[in-house]
Amino acid sequence: MEELVRIIAKSLVDEPDSVDVKTVEDGDEITIELRVSDNDMGKVIGKQGRIAKAIRTVVKAVATRENKRVSVEILQ
Repeated sequence: MEELVRIIAKSLVDEPDSVDVKTVEDGDEITIELRVSDNDMGKVIGKQGRIAKAIRTVVKAVATRENKRVSVEILQ
């Protein structure tokens, strides 16, 4: 799932080399942390958070198929 988020984020931003994705596991909860450059933050979040919501929806769909609880956080 980390690779899925990385591919999606790199396709959205102007600086794909600045995309950093990290997985943090806390018990049965998995958190995927996404970091992009400040200039690309708006492209990843989208108008009214639509793109961020779409990324989270795709990741949750994959996680559901694998019976896991996954959340995506977009960090600065």
